[in-house]
Amino acid sequence: MSDADAEREDRDQAAAGTAEGQGPVRITEGLAELLEEKREDLFEEFEIRDKFPAEVKREARERTEDVVAEIESEADERRDLRDLTTWTTDPADAQDFDDAISIREDDEEYHLWVHIADVSHYVHPESAMWEEAVQRGNTVYLPGYTIHMLPPTLAETVCSLVPNEDRLAHTVEMRLDKETLGFEELDIYKSVIESDERLTYSQCEKRLDDPDAPLHAENTLAYEVADQMHEQRKEDGSLVLNPSRDRAHTIIEECMLKANKAVTHELMWNRGVEAMYRVHPQPTPDQWNDALREIQETEGVSIPGASWDDPRKAVNAALEEAPPRALNKIQRAVLKVMPRAKYMNDPFGGHHALNFDIYGHFTSPIRRLSDLINHWIVHTNDVPENLVKLCDRASDKQKDGETAERLYKQFMNEVGVDPYAVNNRGLEVVDDPEEATHDVPETVPE
Repeated sequence: MSDADAEREDRDQAAAGTAEGQGPVRITEGLAELLEEKREDLFEEFEIRDKFPAEVKREARERTEDVVAEIESEADERRDLRDLTTWTTDPADAQDFDDAISIREDDEEYHLWVHIADVSHYVHPESAMWEEAVQRGNTVYLPGYTIHMLPPTLAETVCSLVPNEDRLAHTVEMRLDKETLGFEELDIYKSVIESDERLTYSQCEKRLDDPDAPLHAENTLAYEVADQMHEQRKEDGSLVLNPSRDRAHTIIEECMLKANKAVTHELMWNRGVEAMYRVHPQPTPDQWNDALREIQETEGVSIPGASWDDPRKAVNAALEEAPPRALNKIQRAVLKVMPRAKYMNDPFGGHHALNFDIYGHFTSPIRRLSDLINHWIVHTNDVPENLVKLCDRASDKQKDGETAERLYKQFMNEVGVDPYAVNNRGLEVVDDPEEATHDVPETVPE
């Protein structure tokens, strides 16, 4: 899977939200117990830590005390961006907001700021929370159940870029050439920000359609730039497995990709330091040929001849022209041959799916160990001595989390619960079986 899609997948997995006009999926207590037993089995099998140790919870509580005074004391040492128009865009039921954007333009440049929650100010290598994050590796999203990397006490308060409150951030400030979108200037620094508003994706879409709405102009400009970034990536050979992204998701996806790319280029080219780079090997020529042959043989799908020289462009072209019923088949054909991306201390090999020479993660330090460590390296230029082990740990725990999610969804299907409905609408346990959307089936798989 490409990391363009990985950026999106993490957000969308976290988004339960309530589907318009539909209430949560209702299940009986008996079925809820079966799901809990399955979760516990998966937690044991993949060594997923569901509960936080007392020391970690205590430390998190202490770091949320006197928040206003601490932020004000930090303001003198940081760039004060509280007067800059800033906003977040997240799923409807997001529990924390770890990224915000600001944007302006002049005659020659776009001026884009991506603000990321400064988690490393609170979670550092000497802290119990850091050690716990290393053990967990990442937040794990199961339908209707989340296992956090960091204590929610911290993540959902001082590390969440909620509107109308001062927050500590790590800002990636980019001046982009209007024609090439290349970096005219790039700066990464600690800041203090104040988000003006928290938007959901659907609210963002409405703002884009309403010229009189607050933040309409800012979101319109952000989309114009993001759409240009998106088209440029495709032209350069970046694999785009979902060709029908809405405008709101496009804004966030492209801005986060740009910020991640900016940070890791800074680390590699300007500083020459090790970091947690994201490396995605390419399939073999035979594997790509098998995938393209399977795509070409799909009913209603044709790969334009001009795109065959680059398999990624061939897939993009096929997805754009394919009927909706064929999209899943094309995506599966590609994912079958795609190696797993992994974290490495050297970017050698680059990121094949994105077609980036250097890439890494920076924009989600609340839920990914890699981003937290890269924040620490960017700020201190201090590379952990055990970085290689940390890379392996993050890669392994990501795989474990994804496998646990897949097996849990499979179990939910087997017992008659649609995991995607749970993700979209939430879950409610009821006493009366007649009130349940789903009941316990007569037979339950062992």
